[in-house]
Amino acid sequence: MIEGHGDDIYQYESITSDFSSNICQNPSAYRAVTDHLSQHPQLLAHYPEPEAWSLEQMIAERDGVKSDNVIVTNGATEAIYLIAQTFRYQHYIPQPTFSEYADACRMFTPNDKIKNSIWLCNPNNPTGSLLPAWKLDDALFYFRLVIVDQSYEHYTHQPLLTATEVVKKKRIILLRSMTKDYGVPGLRLGYIVAHKSLAKQIRQHMRPWSVSALAVEAGKYLLQHDELICCPDLEEAQRLHERLCGIEGIEVEPTQTNFMLCRLTQGSAAELKEYLAKEHHILIRDASNFKGLTPQHFRIAAQTPAENDALVEAVRSFTSHLPFTI
Repeated sequence: MIEGHGDDIYQYESITSDFSSNICQNPSAYRAVTDHLSQHPQLLAHYPEPEAWSLEQMIAERDGVKSDNVIVTNGATEAIYLIAQTFRYQHYIPQPTFSEYADACRMFTPNDKIKNSIWLCNPNNPTGSLLPAWKLDDALFYFRLVIVDQSYEHYTHQPLLTATEVVKKKRIILLRSMTKDYGVPGLRLGYIVAHKSLAKQIRQHMRPWSVSALAVEAGKYLLQHDELICCPDLEEAQRLHERLCGIEGIEVEPTQTNFMLCRLTQGSAAELKEYLAKEHHILIRDASNFKGLTPQHFRIAAQTPAENDALVEAVRSFTSHLPFTI
């Protein structure tokens, strides 16, 4: 279970700039979806489809696959737990990465010690790094099953796996997130793409009505409005990256997305987070609870140029008062 995450703005007062969530802000999508759903109040009076068949069909048509290759879920997180429950293999999870892969695998004890699988977040959270397609092919040589989470696929300009490639490879399961595609985290919509034989096994573990009627309707609306897809300003993200690299006492990993992993050489991420929240009304993500990271690690996601400049100056103010050692 997630403990300590981004977007924990509810714990603070007067936050004006939120760098803690790597989901880009998309007010136009919020308004459009709200307006559309307000025209369909009758959806609240009836049960949704036991499985989101109508939305699965629309996704399949858009992605060039068949509907039996697509499984719509209550966010990508439900998809993660369904996959872990279905394929109780020996799991390998390169770290640091999204903690729910390991949490889900711990919940379901492996019952097949011969087969193995690997979980890959691509682009990876929290580092912003990206694996090229040839490395995914290499993974198929070593692992029986390769699970690729492309929830942040619209947050990079680099080419990634397509649905048609996945169903042909037969041993890859692809996760996607409409939550992140359109910047609507409260909606909870994700989906799985896989060869029909893998998808059939996963469906056997699904709970009925896990996706609400409102979410299904919103998903169908969003699929018809590509102009609402959330595409962060990656040039601005690189500018922020460069400015942070210029601060003494801050190390920043290379990134190919809008978010980036940073490390303090002195002090802790928890101290920096509290300082920024209280003194500058800025919220960042303390990344120390990612496996493999340290108390000095934090993650930020680029915002507007003005907000980014304010963050740089606030971080510089924090580090300038630390007792650096040579």
